[in-house]
Amino acid sequence: MSSSVLSMVRPSAATNGCAGPTATATATLLAQQLNAALASGKSTVAATQPKQPLQAAKIIKQSDIVCFDVDSTVICEEGIDELAEFCGKGSEVARVTKEAMGGSMTFQDALKIRLNIIRPTQQQVAEFIKQRPSTLSRNVKRFVAQLKADGKQVYLISGGFDCLIAPVAAELGIPLSNMFANKMLFDYKGAYDSFDVTQPTSHSGGKAEAISMIRKQQPADTLITMIGDGATDLEAVPPANNFIGYGGNVVRAEVYRRAQYYITDFEQLM
Repeated sequence: MSSSVLSMVRPSAATNGCAGPTATATATLLAQQLNAALASGKSTVAATQPKQPLQAAKIIKQSDIVCFDVDSTVICEEGIDELAEFCGKGSEVARVTKEAMGGSMTFQDALKIRLNIIRPTQQQVAEFIKQRPSTLSRNVKRFVAQLKADGKQVYLISGGFDCLIAPVAAELGIPLSNMFANKMLFDYKGAYDSFDVTQPTSHSGGKAEAISMIRKQQPADTLITMIGDGATDLEAVPPANNFIGYGGNVVRAEVYRRAQYYITDFEQLM
């Protein structure tokens, strides 16, 4: 866990909520979208039907700690892909991402290769945050505020980078001590050097490792719930007690199939 991040206030996005289908879309349309995606073998679709949202909301009420993935969950975007595009390396990084998803390399190797392609400077990262602020997912800010009001601890656990996520944490009122993310390292001139391989989220199984670290600091009966859109979030159980899939931005077919609980709008958990 790292607190060494760029000190920067995140500019306010124009809207709170991502473009695309909303929770008011009809169940028929949502089912058609998922079925078409599954039939064609695509890994993502824009929206789908929730699975046991009422039970998921009960699980949230019972939880002592709620952990969120960040990219495509708390925010609409995938941070490293957006940064790559901003730095003019979008297509090259997309190719490596596709190879990594196909299982041809480890998560840490894929991260290393992508960063070596982008090689962002501290100044580029600062300009990226200023010019392309992340967009909070629909109703997530209100949901996090409710969790905090109910006395629950909230954590962000991401394979993304602390310098990009810290402004999001600040907007949600989540302390940096409750953030697990990767850390880019720069030289004394502000040029990209490497990334911190000691961070748990820098390698496969890192989100489960992060939750184990959280659990060690809590009573044995603490109930922890993980919310996210990806397979690495799903695989955080155990040590998390429960997983709730989120498909408000993208739906990953494998996660949708395997998740017992699945929501498309954070309002469904309130």
